[in-house]
Amino acid sequence: MLITTQDTFADREISETLGLVRGNVVRARFFGRDILAGLRMVVGGEVVEYTKLMAEAREQALDRMLENAERVGADAVVTLRFTTSMVMQGAAEILVTGTAVKLR
Repeated sequence: MLITTQDTFADREISETLGLVRGNVVRARFFGRDILAGLRMVVGGEVVEYTKLMAEAREQALDRMLENAERVGADAVVTLRFTTSMVMQGAAEILVTGTAVKLR
């Protein structure tokens, strides 16, 4: 499936707009990772444990959005957007949205 953050594809024509598709996931911190992250906070530098956690969450949310697009019969998704928000202390939601379309 083709995906873009733009409104259109340079080499393809949109024949039909199917509507909004989305995928989301809420991930909470893990106590074991918190210990390692806390040590990194003292020393400084990237908190690799959280970087990996958020990357996995983004991929899962993207996969869910693509499944949603396939269910509605889309060939592609345009105007892809990622949003992150804190749901509660220690838990964040990743939301991916886009517009499902049919291509000529």
